[in-house]
Amino acid sequence: MEYVALNAQVGDLSGVLEPTRYLEHLPSIAGDLPPGARAFATDTDHYDFRSKRCVKDLELQLVRGVDTGDDEVEIQLRHNCWKHDADLVIHYTGVSGVSVRTPEAEADDWTNLGAVILDEILPHKDGCSHELAFWNGTLTVICHDLLATWTDVDCSTES
Repeated sequence: MEYVALNAQVGDLSGVLEPTRYLEHLPSIAGDLPPGARAFATDTDHYDFRSKRCVKDLELQLVRGVDTGDDEVEIQLRHNCWKHDADLVIHYTGVSGVSVRTPEAEADDWTNLGAVILDEILPHKDGCSHELAFWNGTLTVICHDLLATWTDVDCSTES
């Protein structure tokens, strides 16, 4: 991550998640982001840890389209009922690159990334880059644009 700090120091407290630098930088780059990426990145709930539409703590459920040779990829992120009331689906168009990095796993191992810590969307020559940091690695997608859709869930039926 270029601007989002995943291990910041705030006073005597270390290991703090801190998106402030990114949020301060975002107004200067928002106009350079494609429309869908801009809408997602600038949504006021995106980095509000108390919001039900914050990406923190979502779990990667499915990645679709990476091995198809198509230029579209979709990731599905599952809610946690203690925090969210919706799942998040991100549909990427014009995909020119996808990478997964984990400390010890092989490339393209999506299975044990864990929960989302935070993400960062930046302008890129191909449109935008979307980096998602998980507890056990990162997923980065380079694409023309993305569409993020929240789908309501009923947590009252989950145990």
